[in-house]
Amino acid sequence: MASEGRTKTGETILVVDDQEDNVELLRARLFARGYVVRIAMNGQQALDSVQEIAPDLILLDVMMPGMSGIEVVRRIKKDQNLPFIAVIMQTALDSTESRVEGLDAGADDYITKPINFAELEARVRSMLRIKRLQEELESRERELEEMNDRLRRVSQTDGLTGLDNRRYLEERLHEMFEHSLRLHEPLSVVMCDIDHFKSVNDTYGHLAGDAILRQFADLIKEQAREIDRVGRYGGEEFLIILPGTVLDAAVTFAGRVRDRIQAHEFVYEDERIRRTVSCGVAAWPHPLIASRDQLIRSADEALYVAKETGRDKVVRFDSDEFKTHCKPAELAEAGSPSS
Repeated sequence: MASEGRTKTGETILVVDDQEDNVELLRARLFARGYVVRIAMNGQQALDSVQEIAPDLILLDVMMPGMSGIEVVRRIKKDQNLPFIAVIMQTALDSTESRVEGLDAGADDYITKPINFAELEARVRSMLRIKRLQEELESRERELEEMNDRLRRVSQTDGLTGLDNRRYLEERLHEMFEHSLRLHEPLSVVMCDIDHFKSVNDTYGHLAGDAILRQFADLIKEQAREIDRVGRYGGEEFLIILPGTVLDAAVTFAGRVRDRIQAHEFVYEDERIRRTVSCGVAAWPHPLIASRDQLIRSADEALYVAKETGRDKVVRFDSDEFKTHCKPAELAEAGSPSS
């Protein structure tokens, strides 16, 4: 295989023909029009050349010994790893049947021998224009897909911590709860709240508070599994959804989070700040839980009890401590069936 140096157009045409005279004539004509010309003398050379450097257009002879041009274009068009390559087939068989066969195989255009070079140049320009339009369309589609991905991430993510935001968390919880109902698999949630967080903002400023929230988010993610959902539920409150997790295991998880935060020293500029965390834990299936809303409310009420009874602790929603401090009306509401 041979090729000419790069010219002013930069567009590459692969000429595939087993007749040297035809190749030389086509090479000279196309090179004179400013195209980069590559040569293949048979089907296999053509396929090898395409894999090496995908051309913008292939001028492909139909009748060749060994592998026909029809088979060459069929293989090229089936290769999903290749970009769009325009293919003009050249043939001495000026019949509808031969044209249909080539077009069915994936050819984009046809020209008959002997070649009229004015017609060939017009067809080449047309096919290259189509390729450029195709590339522009693909580029715009990629840009649109990337933009949609960014918008989706923005709509699902808390801007400060990078965790799931509340709306997205509630959507995932709805899906996971429905899944658990269908398969009767356990599902737990943990509500966490940073103790005395307001004093951080009052003492060190809101930038320090933001830094602690980001570090706190990272610490929770370290403890969570890949299948868990971790998000900022509001302010300094965080929600962790634990699919396939029974209540005892969720309490153990919350205990690890509490211990990790208690031992951690938050850093903001030259300040070293310590804080603790309170956690409320609830799980399904449980006689007191009949809906997703009750699951969240029970964890939130358990968190409230943890805050009211000294902070820096984990409270499960069905514990004696919870029942002692939760109002009877609240317990009845938590256990009532959903509407």
